[in-house]
Amino acid sequence: MHLNEFMPSRENMQVHVAAFDFDGTLTRHDTLIPFLWSSLGPLKFASCLVRSAPWLLAYTFKLISNHKAKARLLEVSLKGWTEYQARQHADHFVRHKLPHMWHAEGMHELTQHQRAGHATLLVSASPSIYMQQVAKRLGVNGLLCTTLQTTSDGMYTGKLLGPNCHGAEKVHRLQDWLAKHTAPEQDVVLHAYGDTRGDWPMLAMAQRAWYRGRPWVKPL
Repeated sequence: MHLNEFMPSRENMQVHVAAFDFDGTLTRHDTLIPFLWSSLGPLKFASCLVRSAPWLLAYTFKLISNHKAKARLLEVSLKGWTEYQARQHADHFVRHKLPHMWHAEGMHELTQHQRAGHATLLVSASPSIYMQQVAKRLGVNGLLCTTLQTTSDGMYTGKLLGPNCHGAEKVHRLQDWLAKHTAPEQDVVLHAYGDTRGDWPMLAMAQRAWYRGRPWVKPL
């Protein structure tokens, strides 16, 4: 599907695409830990933290990557879940927990782009296990996020399917999405919103970029 539907006329070939980071941009803080806490309960969640502690500490001291630390936490937390269990936990989280986490300013920007007829995307390192429901709830046109592996019989392995959608990977995902959904003759104006250094590569590729609610200036 090309973005012609977002254009006011064939004479105007300019289209606008707004790419939003999720955690800390559309929400006030990280959502993965609250999701795991809500789904596992305090005791199981604490057990998962203990089992992941060496990896989390290594990441804190910059000894391993964000990808490896996150992969370990997700593996010990989600391994063995069925797709049905995942949908139930995600539905409960998105319906009952997430509404208390929205960032008013970020949500306002998303709504303004949607009202203007712009294509809107979520570009997030948060996992697909609940981001798919988030995307539906927000009515965005695309979701680019960290994907989790499942077996042929619908069981979560806890492993990532492909790279963590963070840093330069956000740029790769956006480039692929734009190549599939825009035509060469279209003048695409990319708006990007983020709140951490992991969003800087995505902000750098945008014509209009916002960082923590302010216009972003690329560091020297």
